[in-house]
Amino acid sequence: MADEAIAKGDVAFSAGDFEEAIDQFTEAIKRTPTDHVVYSKRSAVHAVMGDHFEAVADALKIIDLKPDLSEGYLLVGSALVGAGYFNNAIAFYKKGLELHPCNEALNTGLAEAEALAEQIQGFAGASTQSSSHFSFRPSSPELTASRLLFTSRLFSMPNLFEKLAEYPTTKEYIQQPDFLKMVKDVQENPSNLDLYVEDSRMMETFGVLIGLVGFPLELDSIPVHQKREPESMEESKGATERRVRKAMAQIEKEEGNRAYKKKDFETAIKHYNRALVFDDEDISFLTNRAAVHMEMGEYAECIRDCDKAVERGRELKSDFKMIARALTRKGTAFVKLAKVSKDYDAAIESFQKALIEHRNPDTMKKLNDAENAKKELEQQEYYDPKIADEEREKGNEFAKQQKYPEAVEHYTEALRRNSKDIRTYSNRAACYTWLGAWAEGLKDAQKCIELDPSFSKGYIRKGTILFFMEDYGKALEAYQEGLKHNPNDQDLMDKVQSCVEQIKRTMGEGTRPAELHARWGKVIQDTEIQNILSDPIMQSVLHDLEENPSLALHHLKDPQVLYKIQKLRNAGLNLMN
Repeated sequence: MADEAIAKGDVAFSAGDFEEAIDQFTEAIKRTPTDHVVYSKRSAVHAVMGDHFEAVADALKIIDLKPDLSEGYLLVGSALVGAGYFNNAIAFYKKGLELHPCNEALNTGLAEAEALAEQIQGFAGASTQSSSHFSFRPSSPELTASRLLFTSRLFSMPNLFEKLAEYPTTKEYIQQPDFLKMVKDVQENPSNLDLYVEDSRMMETFGVLIGLVGFPLELDSIPVHQKREPESMEESKGATERRVRKAMAQIEKEEGNRAYKKKDFETAIKHYNRALVFDDEDISFLTNRAAVHMEMGEYAECIRDCDKAVERGRELKSDFKMIARALTRKGTAFVKLAKVSKDYDAAIESFQKALIEHRNPDTMKKLNDAENAKKELEQQEYYDPKIADEEREKGNEFAKQQKYPEAVEHYTEALRRNSKDIRTYSNRAACYTWLGAWAEGLKDAQKCIELDPSFSKGYIRKGTILFFMEDYGKALEAYQEGLKHNPNDQDLMDKVQSCVEQIKRTMGEGTRPAELHARWGKVIQDTEIQNILSDPIMQSVLHDLEENPSLALHHLKDPQVLYKIQKLRNAGLNLMN
């Protein structure tokens, strides 16, 4: 079967048995001639072996079969770079980017090809320069690999001398022993071409050979007298192999991503596994595989892949964002596990570590959610209504003895056991009132109202605390709000009456506001005060209060009017004699 041959080819390629890999992939192509993936694999092996033209042929087949995919353009470009055709490689990379403008591998390949093209110049231009300023020696390992392999191919083409005999400028050279010796030397060691650049015969021969392959070849231009360090063919092939392996890894990654989007998780994992075989220096393959395990519910496997990504990323000094991504994904897996294990600590720790690497808003939200989930879980585990009732009764006993601190302690424990008991909030609010802890008492009273808006004692507790704080206007407002829900509640009505009387007493001993209009300017920015002052009824009331306060006392019988007057008074306006 084709799959079996592909698997054997992958194993052979990983082991460095390239001939066997070619045989297996060729067998797979015979069985599935329309499978573009097999062509991409065989193209990669050809490129590693230095057979760049065969690599280009297979890559072009990918474009024929799948013109909308990036793989074909990527492999054609990579093979052309290996053969030394940088401008041609650039053209294919750009074509691929027209279809996939955000493809990382294509953009990287284009940048490398352009960088190499900038380092060299056309042969025609170079040959017009003084020989003392020209060299075939490349200025980078990648270019070294390309030049050595391409020079070897040029000088080992079939019928080399017959072809040279067809050109007037070179047919005489093949009769000269020293020239033949030079050619033989270059055939055996392509790097020695640099030794003969000052010989015009070799330059002309090189130009003829370039014309025979049909492409203009760009060459480096650096001082020939610069000492050339020896570079082995093994090193050249190694550089080419690394480049191709990275390209193949990116192809496998993209295949995996496509499978993941289709929810074909098993296939996605196979592709990410292959990507890791080709290139173990890109931790995104691990984090992507972890994401697949997450979707499959394999949280332990997801966590292991994330740990591997973090460990490998630190070894390689990878981007902090990539390490943070792995830690965040690990934390997410722990959150999934916590729904069963009830343990959020590991998730919280992972998110915190991720934020140290890179402060990402999404990770911050995940951390907050995990902390809130942990808190809620602890509350659920502590929940016990029976114990809560026992603690509330103990608090009641201490409250009767006026031991309010002890009562608060038991009420607090009762609320830990049952945070929805309105009675406990109400009782604790009463204790806080006696202790003069106004802020804490108001919180408990407000909690009563939030839990049950019809609970009268919540409004009474709130109004009482505000009354003791001498904020009579707000106290009156609290009582009146309670009456909206319980209009016949006698306790609330008594509180309203008591509050009204207190407001009358505090207002009855004031002084006449001679600077009333001046004071208005200081508080006019308050929207509520603006509304009060623009109300025609209140304008009449204020006029009576200023001109005849004793006659205006009947206005105070209306609680709404009384509240508004108190509001003005709190703002610093003393309105009565």
